[in-house]
Amino acid sequence: MQTVIVSNRFILGIIAFSVSFGLSLVPNWDFNRSFITGVITVIATYAAALFVDKRRRNYEMLVLSSLRKRIKEMEGLKSRIVKEINQIEEHRSLLYTESKQLQNQILECRNQRDSLHRELGNFAGQKKQLEAESSNLKAEVHTLENHKSELNNSFSNLTTEKRRLELHCNTYRSEISQLQNQICEIQQEKQELESNLTLLGRLKPQLEEKLYELRIKLQDLEIELNQQNQLLAATKLEKDNTAASLNSLHTQIVEQQTELEQLQGEFSLLQEERDLLQTQVWDLLQQTETLNQETLPETTPADEIELFPFSELVEPITSTDITADRSESLPEEWANFMEKLPGHEIQVLKAVVAQDNTNALLKQIAEAHITMPNLLIDSINECANDTIGELIIEPSVEVPKVYQEHITNVRKMLDMYEDLMARHASSN
Repeated sequence: MQTVIVSNRFILGIIAFSVSFGLSLVPNWDFNRSFITGVITVIATYAAALFVDKRRRNYEMLVLSSLRKRIKEMEGLKSRIVKEINQIEEHRSLLYTESKQLQNQILECRNQRDSLHRELGNFAGQKKQLEAESSNLKAEVHTLENHKSELNNSFSNLTTEKRRLELHCNTYRSEISQLQNQICEIQQEKQELESNLTLLGRLKPQLEEKLYELRIKLQDLEIELNQQNQLLAATKLEKDNTAASLNSLHTQIVEQQTELEQLQGEFSLLQEERDLLQTQVWDLLQQTETLNQETLPETTPADEIELFPFSELVEPITSTDITADRSESLPEEWANFMEKLPGHEIQVLKAVVAQDNTNALLKQIAEAHITMPNLLIDSINECANDTIGELIIEPSVEVPKVYQEHITNVRKMLDMYEDLMARHASSN
């Protein structure tokens, strides 16, 4: 886990440095300043990551300390209950020994009573033989009867005491059973706490991964916000150079500034507002792309020709050439639609029609033009809506597709575009 975090931090530093270096290099082309900006961005990113990790670890230590304190309290309660149970068991053993002693005494009294009964029988048999001693015997019999009554009284007292002890023993047994039930409940609670601890231990890496993903998403959103701020600054510089489009750019800048203020106040609606901002940023990128391409040298590498706008690639091919080569089966609005599309958007249409690793190709084209695939698709649909009056790409599916009723015209348009490109290459 530690190596994964270190590698992720290293990747985060590389991404932060490359993005900051690229964004600061685009407007001024100052490598030293861009390198310093990238180093400062990496330091700030690592500082923020270390600060967030420290806060997360403090929170986890606080939760673990509270759980350990709870476990110690439960163990103390368990030890107290065990001590009370031991005391009750000792008291029960004492009561059991006392009841045994009382039973032994009762047995002795019964033996004495039986012996007295036998002696009375002997005395009654000897009464006839020893009439002379009858008076003495009567006195002794009277004393024995008195003693017998006392024994009977003591026996009744012993029986009542025995019943009372049995009642106490039953109450103690019920209390012991209740205490045993409480001990079982406490043990179940302890097992639940242990299972919760193990579950927390298992969920901890997942929560850390989710937290790290959310942190990366937040940093991506912050990078996009910085890109939008830099694009706003670029539009302000372009506003001074392009006096003809001053009013439209000014309204767009005001709208973007209001949307940025709404983004800062309403972070929960960032996803929806970001799509609107990116559509506007795409218009600004097209304008900056045209301005930057005017300053490019005449010799362009062969592998970059497909990513420049269509109007600049076929500069010697005029709109009259396109209308002259237009086939009868291709409607006029589709030819106008092809004239308005830049070269990289025609490459997007070609990738969507081919349906071969579409998402990867769209991502590659979008990264080459510092935009997103969904913005490219929205730009194509917007241009088609303006010229044809309908959308041609279905953006709601996972892999974008051309609507079935437009697939024929799109293929014809792509074939015409390839013919024009081949003709232009042969003429050069």
